[in-house]
Amino acid sequence: MEAFVVLLPLFGAMFAMPVGRAFGYRASELLTTGFMLLAAIGAWLVFFDVGLGGGEDRTIPLFTWIGSGAFQAQWAMRIDTLSAVMLVVVNSVSFLVHWYSMGYMKDYGEQPRFFAYLSLFTFAMLTLVTADNFLQLFFGWEGVGLASYLLIGFWFKKKSANDAAIKAFVVNRVGDFGFALGIMCIFYVFGSIDFDTVFGAIAANSEAVPFGQAAGAPIQELTINFLDNDWHALTVIGVLLFIGAMGKSAQFFLHTWLPDAMEGPTPVSALIHAATMVTAGVFLVCRCSVIYEYAPDAAAMVTLVGAVTAFFAATVGLLQDDIKKIVAYSTCSQLGYMFFAAGVGAYDAAMFHLFTHAFFKALLFLGSGAVIIGMHHEQDIKKMGGVRALMPFTHILMVIGTIAITGIGIPGLVLFGAPIGTAGFVSKDMIIEGAFLAGEAGRAFGYFAFTLGLLAAVMTAFYSWRLIFLTFWGPSRAPEAVRKHPHAVPDTMMAPLVPLAIGALAAGVAFYGNFVGDKSESFWNGALYEKAEQHEAPVADHPQADGHGAVDTHAAETSDDSAEGEEEAAEDHGGGHHVPVWVLWSPFFAMVLGTGAAALHYLRGDPLRPGLLRPGGMIYGFLKNKWYFDEIYDFLLVKPAFAFGRFLWKEGDGKTIDGVGPDGIAALVAAGARRIVKIQSGYLYHYAFAMLVGIAVFVTFMLIMAGGGQ
Repeated sequence: MEAFVVLLPLFGAMFAMPVGRAFGYRASELLTTGFMLLAAIGAWLVFFDVGLGGGEDRTIPLFTWIGSGAFQAQWAMRIDTLSAVMLVVVNSVSFLVHWYSMGYMKDYGEQPRFFAYLSLFTFAMLTLVTADNFLQLFFGWEGVGLASYLLIGFWFKKKSANDAAIKAFVVNRVGDFGFALGIMCIFYVFGSIDFDTVFGAIAANSEAVPFGQAAGAPIQELTINFLDNDWHALTVIGVLLFIGAMGKSAQFFLHTWLPDAMEGPTPVSALIHAATMVTAGVFLVCRCSVIYEYAPDAAAMVTLVGAVTAFFAATVGLLQDDIKKIVAYSTCSQLGYMFFAAGVGAYDAAMFHLFTHAFFKALLFLGSGAVIIGMHHEQDIKKMGGVRALMPFTHILMVIGTIAITGIGIPGLVLFGAPIGTAGFVSKDMIIEGAFLAGEAGRAFGYFAFTLGLLAAVMTAFYSWRLIFLTFWGPSRAPEAVRKHPHAVPDTMMAPLVPLAIGALAAGVAFYGNFVGDKSESFWNGALYEKAEQHEAPVADHPQADGHGAVDTHAAETSDDSAEGEEEAAEDHGGGHHVPVWVLWSPFFAMVLGTGAAALHYLRGDPLRPGLLRPGGMIYGFLKNKWYFDEIYDFLLVKPAFAFGRFLWKEGDGKTIDGVGPDGIAALVAAGARRIVKIQSGYLYHYAFAMLVGIAVFVTFMLIMAGGGQ
């Protein structure tokens, strides 16, 4: 069954266009969507078996892929809790996106090609998450890059779509180059690229002898020489792998492709942002958790980049007006949360947020697509307003997605062993609190990530509610024709949003215990590595907490008298870790602050009036232009590359190679021909004179030769 969970989307991609040509576009839609439904059902069955049912982790070998001397790569399916979670996320969201696309694409045409690309995208991601070695993972990694290029540039007759597709492809190649070097370094150090071999050697601190070296050292202390310097081997590997994750998951410095990817159809945006491509980097870091646990400098880099990305993307989202780009920057910010959670060692919290994020991010993107269709393809929220009256059901669904991403819940309140709140509240708060605990434990950039995470939470609430208030509330700013005759949104577009809304509300509560609660150890079953000493951390002298910060009053009453007046509650994160009350409540107050600021500005008076950041100001321009990253890269990289290419073209290829080579020889022959042809004047006396001169020269030559002979 596991093989079909991965292969059914491939079958859909293979047959979509032939079936479409033979039986019409509707047949290709039904075929691919039906295959995705079966794959989604199979994914949930695998998840309940491996993750919830206590089933055995397993590796299913399929065939030998590459064998060249010491280098061996099998093609196999690795089924453990980590891959099962990703199977559920990818297949479930992809099925709903396929279903949604049946309504969204009906007026655009070329459905067989579009659905083939969607299924190919899904298959590539499934290959990635079920890989059993780094090379197989890299195959899926490059596959999602190819599929994203095809889907972002789906409307290839638009220059902007082609430019966005090329930009995504090129920026990802930068990260992929680092990833490829990381895989090479892994083989150099371990002599293998299999996960079990590599991870087992690191956990056991086995002796590793790098390829071609006579002696080695225990892997956790091993150094490798590069550029006349000795570098910690695991740190080098961790950094190179993370560079690949930075490109694929649009982290700071390699993020510029993500907003431009909105040029593709909206279902593509939902699939990229909620389930595939951008989640691949988070999955990679969590899959390689054992590497980062023994490479603290690489983990610190993950924490730093993730925290900065969360903050950066949130600041840019404040002033975006395109409804899809607002949601796109929120994805970039939320991915930052996931990365800094992984960087501080909270891999379970990172995966939990990835899981819950899939529901509300797909809901927000698909809901935005419904708004765009209803508003006759208008995407500027400043030209909307009053859409609540035109699309009440869409408004409700978008509000659900918004309260999920901003984190509505009650800190400290636990019911049936789980905190009470939306999916984003449960998972994002775990990340912020985990960063604080990492700071307490002395991990690099823990407090830094905690601070930027809180600031990003304030801004997330502001720009998320700004989208709702400007789009759905207040007076309509749409043209009269749109207000009187909104475009009908098909039921096939609205129906898939309902299960996503349910997940956005309840997924955090439903799966808290398994992902990060008291059942997490048996749930993950070793799929996420955790050092043994992390389970032996001393318990802080605070009242004990039950679940997500709920205070055990009995423990508090029996504690020392000195603790009676303390204003600190505790949250047990496993291993006896506790957080103070102010940390527990800080994400909630951050959400209230951002929401209140948005309400004060956009629900009173003219919602488009200038705010604290006024047009024309330096900060406004800085944020509106996305920290000028595109302009900086254009100045530092694009223009010099064009100038260098133009120099090679004109001077190198044109003047040197062609000028000296074929063009030069051809020009020399042509010049000689032009001079010789002048002899052919057409006058008889010219020819007679030439003949006389020739005879005279001949006679003179013969006389000289005859005289010389005597």
